[in-house]
Amino acid sequence: MILVFGGTTEGRKAVEVLEEAGNTYYYSTKTGEQDITLHHGKRIDGALDEDAMLIFCREYGIRLIVDAAHPFASQLHETIGQVSESLNIPTIRYERIYPPRDPCITWIDDYKELSSVLTPHSSLLATTGVQSISKLKPLEAQDIKVIYRILNRESSIQLAHQQGAADEQLCFYPQTVEAEAVLMKESGLSGGFSEKITEARERGMRIIALKRPELSFKHVVDGPYGLRRMVEKLLPEFYPLHSGLTTGTCATAAAVAATIQQVKDEMPTEVPVLLPDGETIQVAVGYGDGYAYCIKEAGDDPDVTNGLEIRARAYPQPLLKGEEPIAIEGGEGVGTFTLPGFDYPPGSPAINKTPREMITNNLQAILSPLTTHHSPLTVTISVPQGAEIARRTFNPRLGIEGGISIIGVSGIVKPFSEEAFIDSIHKCMTVAKASGSERVVINSGGKSERFVKALYSTLPQQAFVEYGNYIGETLKMANELGFKHVTLGVMLGKAVKLAAGHLDTHSRKATMDKAFIKQMLEEAGCDIDISYITLARELWAMIPKDRLQDFATIIIRHCAEHCNPLLPNGILTILLIDDEGHIYN
Repeated sequence: MILVFGGTTEGRKAVEVLEEAGNTYYYSTKTGEQDITLHHGKRIDGALDEDAMLIFCREYGIRLIVDAAHPFASQLHETIGQVSESLNIPTIRYERIYPPRDPCITWIDDYKELSSVLTPHSSLLATTGVQSISKLKPLEAQDIKVIYRILNRESSIQLAHQQGAADEQLCFYPQTVEAEAVLMKESGLSGGFSEKITEARERGMRIIALKRPELSFKHVVDGPYGLRRMVEKLLPEFYPLHSGLTTGTCATAAAVAATIQQVKDEMPTEVPVLLPDGETIQVAVGYGDGYAYCIKEAGDDPDVTNGLEIRARAYPQPLLKGEEPIAIEGGEGVGTFTLPGFDYPPGSPAINKTPREMITNNLQAILSPLTTHHSPLTVTISVPQGAEIARRTFNPRLGIEGGISIIGVSGIVKPFSEEAFIDSIHKCMTVAKASGSERVVINSGGKSERFVKALYSTLPQQAFVEYGNYIGETLKMANELGFKHVTLGVMLGKAVKLAAGHLDTHSRKATMDKAFIKQMLEEAGCDIDISYITLARELWAMIPKDRLQDFATIIIRHCAEHCNPLLPNGILTILLIDDEGHIYN
């Protein structure tokens, strides 16, 4: 069982991550005023002191704590630490992402320092929250005018009054206040810190920032992917299926390790990897003779690249005019683009745009603190066994030869990830367009594709694309790419769902609607009992042969009603395929 302390943006994100498991957890806030929807979580409201927290954890069998509370909730962090140690319960701190501290800002460690950085008769807009009013009241004795920005709710107004603030000192909309200086907490990106700084500068206000407290937690994450992976590590049974790493993240980790070894002569067993969403995760690495490596971890996602060793070599290079300071090359087992339609032209190593950006951004973060005279780097990514494994992927069909491709959009692979599958469809559709074919033939899988290929024997291999369950998404891609002709091959199980309006036919989102099937049978003049069928394909044996075409026509018509609007500038042909390969249109 997991106990989350939230009430923040990070708390909300933690909920989204934990909801993916479908298991029960507890979500605690101090005031109970956060608007948040829990499906599997149970909400508990009200402050918990150490005794109350100990009792709760024992009573409900808490085995993991997630501290996603506000960074300035020092007392709560301390209490969580004490309970964690007393009960030997691991705690994950869900930290915020903070921009570098700007030296043009006046930074303070404590409210008491304000008296030395402000002058008498000056004015201050305090945006540090209603709880800080009592700490700021002494400034008024120095003839400093203080305006307190608080939330416009009764509980906050009442608490402000209890601390001695007058109504005229309270404001709910700081944009309307004229003050020489503004006091704010170092609240991180999710707290809008950067936006507040920009606004204050535009108004010509002096900026004073209270530094965030230094927290000491063994397990720290700063984003949703890191949180899920840490929960999977510390409480493996919470998620039925575990996430993995993309080949792009593995290549980046290997490149980071190789670069650290090259420029710092260090060999850490884990390295930080900055993901595209801005969060940082720790990734295990190893070292060989002149290279670093990362083992591809697919989690519970079925992936033929699972367990592959992805290597990186980093070595200095002379910087020629017009060249980038970090060059990325493909070595053994990394494929080569041979067709147009990818992020890079034919002849380039099959390392996609996002992984290249990840490698570049992460290496720049290592090199930037060093002297500007440091030699630029060439990084070579290689994958032993990559050429062999690539034969079991879509790469040959896509025109990627000689090895696997280094891919990944988010950096993390969720098991049976929709994002990853849809991304692969988009790559296939882009290659189909680049092949020059005016028609793309989309199918649910290899079986239906084999049957349809005979009708379009002159089309290149790249013109045939599998949509899996994502019919709607694939048709939208076809429209965006400007295909004039699209053929949709579909077998009966998916066809009856599509006819009912389900553009995603996955079983978790759409089930066979017998009432609607019965309606379509009646439209086709078929009066048969389907109450006992469990699979739609059983209909092929039940419908009289002289009514099969009529039934197919009705299904195709209903499918077209839902599909045609997604392809407003093209012509859609729908083919219904039976188990023997007979095609109805």
